[in-house]
Amino acid sequence: MISLGTGEPDFDTPAHICAAAIAAINDGQTRYTPIDGTAELKAAIQAKLSRENQLDYQLSQIVVTCGAKQALFNLCLALLNPGDEVIIPAPYWVSYPDMVRLADAEPVIIEAGIEQHFKLTPGQLQAAITQRTRLLILNNPSNPTGACYDEAELAALGAVIEQHPDIVILSDDIYEHIHWAPEPFMSFATACPSLMGRTVTTNGVSKAYAMTGWRIGYAAGPQELINAMKTIQSQSTTNACSISQAAAVEALNGDQTCVHEMASAYHQRHDYFVAALNAIEGFECRLGEGAFYAFPRIKGVLEARGMKDDIEFVEFLLNEADLACVPGSAFGAPGYVRFSFACSMEMLEESIRRIKRAVMA
Repeated sequence: MISLGTGEPDFDTPAHICAAAIAAINDGQTRYTPIDGTAELKAAIQAKLSRENQLDYQLSQIVVTCGAKQALFNLCLALLNPGDEVIIPAPYWVSYPDMVRLADAEPVIIEAGIEQHFKLTPGQLQAAITQRTRLLILNNPSNPTGACYDEAELAALGAVIEQHPDIVILSDDIYEHIHWAPEPFMSFATACPSLMGRTVTTNGVSKAYAMTGWRIGYAAGPQELINAMKTIQSQSTTNACSISQAAAVEALNGDQTCVHEMASAYHQRHDYFVAALNAIEGFECRLGEGAFYAFPRIKGVLEARGMKDDIEFVEFLLNEADLACVPGSAFGAPGYVRFSFACSMEMLEESIRRIKRAVMA
């Protein structure tokens, strides 16, 4: 069985980061930390945001969470009230709509398919906004599509938001460093500085540093929202793991060679796998700019084999090719599937052989 379903780096956490965690254990850093994170980690996040994103925050505007997922969830609980609406472009990360619903708000799903490169347009955004719109969620680069908004595209969306002063932007940048577009990565608040006071930028160390199990994320944004998120966290998880926080300090402050090496490997795998999928009749796969996913439309395969939907196709691959992937329906995009290429090139090559055998049989 080969699994291309997991959104997790296949690399080990770099040795210098692990060494920092071991040193923290030996130094007795095993007690509660401040709810919003250690001073050392918040300073490292502050420096990272200034150095890499040209975003300047006070330490009090930063909160450390148990993974970036908790930062997103805390924001929804802190911001949203019953009846509020949240605009979510589809395809979307699977948890976004349910986080909104758990906050008693309503997700407003806007379809952004392969024809528009999986990106929300300013016209779509304007048409979706109502008096109840409170939040826009942008994931950049995207899970599941690998699409990434450039500076001009973000600025165009920002121009729409400028007209609606009650809307907050959630900029989910967790795949920031897994990025290979010609233009440098651009965070929303960097592209739209006038909206920085209404933008919550979330990120973490899970993807870029192969630290998924360490569970360290963070958010930076307006003081009032960050304070509310901190209050919510104080009554749920309290602080993130003290040892993981020490490791994250080294991740952000230490040698970044590992980040570039892993991103380069993902880029090579992306180029091979997308081209190989497009060479199979019935698959239509767009080139991505980041993350480690391929998200092909499989309309041709479904029609050729008489299958009703992407869920049936995923079950077919599981049974006939011993290959696991995720149906696009889970991401609000029926008729697509998501493959993760966070695995070896040899495994990707074997996966392509299995897909070909199954769909051409």
